[in-house]
Amino acid sequence: MIKIAVVGSSSMDLVVTSPKRPIAGETVLGDSFVTVPGGKGANQAVAAARLGAEVTMVGCVGDDFYGEIILENLKNNGVFTNFVEPVAGEASGTAHITLSEGDNSIIVVKGANDSITPDYVKKAMKIIEGSDIVLVQQEIPEETVEFLAELCEKLQKKLLLNPAPAREISELVIQRSSFITPNEHEFDILFKGRDRSEVLAEYPNKLFITEGKDGVRYFNGEQERVVPSFVVEAVDTTGAGDTFNAAFAVAVAEGKGFEECLLFANRAASISVTKFGAQGGMPTREEVEGSFNS
Repeated sequence: MIKIAVVGSSSMDLVVTSPKRPIAGETVLGDSFVTVPGGKGANQAVAAARLGAEVTMVGCVGDDFYGEIILENLKNNGVFTNFVEPVAGEASGTAHITLSEGDNSIIVVKGANDSITPDYVKKAMKIIEGSDIVLVQQEIPEETVEFLAELCEKLQKKLLLNPAPAREISELVIQRSSFITPNEHEFDILFKGRDRSEVLAEYPNKLFITEGKDGVRYFNGEQERVVPSFVVEAVDTTGAGDTFNAAFAVAVAEGKGFEECLLFANRAASISVTKFGAQGGMPTREEVEGSFNS
């Protein structure tokens, strides 16, 4: 069984659905409100575990009721939580999500996720050393992402950087990462108006731009390629990107070729949007593989 370490955030998602997204100063009536476990790191950990990987989460929760729920949910999904610690006096991270007009808007409050420092990551050194691939996102401190990139380079471990939420990252982090998976908005922030094809050619088989229903774009060393997505009726797009990243990491760790990895990841992501909640629709390995034959 492949081993994956996820260094990242966990949170409680506070989700409201509404037929209309309010503009500034406007009040609208919503349809529903639920709380469900989320956070980009935890989402990716759960997705990878459901796809058959042995997954260890490295993160922090608050010493509150939300933290208890987050930890229990990770365990129930088969994720190892020995390196997910409650932080005394801190609230768990929260994500405030509005589902409206076929898409989502999200405000993240990091809370205890800010306690995922380089020193904290050092506690999980043996887990990282024993992993086939490491995943990281940007709902944790910037210095921690930089440290992890340096560490993975030193240990010769593959690092998948999902640069969300978008912020500038150094060229050194880009060079040290094995794979970077921005969406179109994140790409524009990372590379500041540069020509997309030019940048892709600079990072063959490293930079993968996710374009939602249009698929994933990358440069394979010879030509620019777009691996198509799958047409489904979307119920909730929250967590689709996390599912994609987890599935891509699983496929890479299993030694699949990039086109096969991307098809597998696109299929997993497309299944995930057919149900409610970031983790609610994340598919099992059997569901993904079965969908190719249906």
